[in-house]
Amino acid sequence: MKYYVGTDHAGIDLKNHTCEYLKSKGFEVEDMGPYTKDRVDYPDYAVKVCEKVLADEGSMGVLICGSGIGISMSANRHHGIRAALCHDAYTAKMGRAHNDANVLCFGERIVGIGVAESIIDAWIDSEFEGGRHAGRVAKIEAIKG
Repeated sequence: MKYYVGTDHAGIDLKNHTCEYLKSKGFEVEDMGPYTKDRVDYPDYAVKVCEKVLADEGSMGVLICGSGIGISMSANRHHGIRAALCHDAYTAKMGRAHNDANVLCFGERIVGIGVAESIIDAWIDSEFEGGRHAGRVAKIEAIKG
């Protein structure tokens, strides 16, 4: 499994930790930036990560900003991306199990390192359940907004 990870300037520290944490779990990780705390715009990094996830079948994305809200909204503008904004392990588990989310989002100003690790672990340990949820996911994918 490969993870593409990106942020804006407000999530640099948690992005760096997330990359190392995923690598420690044995995953391939591509850090999509940014690499300094100079001000940048989160939509630019959502695009970078989402384009990689869409082009690399079976890969996943992790996006971080200050709150997680803006970057998740940006990610969900991409057809084929189902980005879940998660604040705890339960929302991460449900994002994967019920919504087949392929991009995990959270905010550095909202969750600390310990909570972020529990979110990542729940995400990694969960799989899409399919069944009754598959039809709903298909309806999401059919939206042409």
